[in-house]
Amino acid sequence: MKKVRSPQEKKRLSLQKDRRNAYGENDKSSRKAIPKNKALANRRVRKTDKQNVARSMGDPVALETLTKRRLKPDWKKDPDVSLGQHISRRKGRAE
Repeated sequence: MKKVRSPQEKKRLSLQKDRRNAYGENDKSSRKAIPKNKALANRRVRKTDKQNVARSMGDPVALETLTKRRLKPDWKKDPDVSLGQHISRRKGRAE
């Protein structure tokens, strides 16, 4: 069964767990920019893999080593800031 929490505990957990985008740009643009950057990074990996396979065609040893050292996407989203930190930063700016 679900644990009953006091309003103060709910507020404390909300300030810890809820996240806010504090990157400094328009937060609406992130909806398009994040998927776009992930897709571009994955396309780069696939293109590199395709080129490596084309170079090593006919050599089974080279193909086996390619699968072991496959690239990973180089783009990662910066984590958002917790709501508590975001509020304290905003208060600091306002004063």
